[in-house]
Amino acid sequence: MRPEKKLLTVEYVKRLNASPFFFVVDYKGLSVAQMSELRKRLKAIGAQIFIVKNSIFRVAAKEAGIGDLNGALTGQCAVVTGQKDISAAAKVVKTLGKELDRLRMHFGYLNNQRLGAEELLQIADLPGLEVLRARLLAAINAPATKLAVLLNTPATQLARVIKARSEQANPAPAS
Repeated sequence: MRPEKKLLTVEYVKRLNASPFFFVVDYKGLSVAQMSELRKRLKAIGAQIFIVKNSIFRVAAKEAGIGDLNGALTGQCAVVTGQKDISAAAKVVKTLGKELDRLRMHFGYLNNQRLGAEELLQIADLPGLEVLRARLLAAINAPATKLAVLLNTPATQLARVIKARSEQANPAPAS
């Protein structure tokens, strides 16, 4: 392999190993401005896209321990990677793909598990990681909140009864 290709392979392997996920998109027909917009949106959520040479990316995938991608990479392909949330990255690609009608997800990997295009679209429909965390915390806090209300209810009712009794015994002077 030529030195230039070896450098590309090493770069691809570094990106694949640094990211818990990646997915391959077909960007055929996108203009430079549209690709720049995609890069900008992905960067905002902590992801990036890079154009790959299919034959070199196949070698890099093997070296990264992903497996054989023969036949999976065809046409003009780009790879989306990131550090945080696959759902947010897939959502950006899906949304821009609908806006432009040119961007399509082929397949991807999440923690060395292969995902098809349909699975990636389902992941794109999931709420973001922060929303899921908030829902989980709300679900965890709900029983404790209900318990606190139940424990305080008798005391609150007792206080209301005592207050009503004292108001009956000592009526407030009329103005």
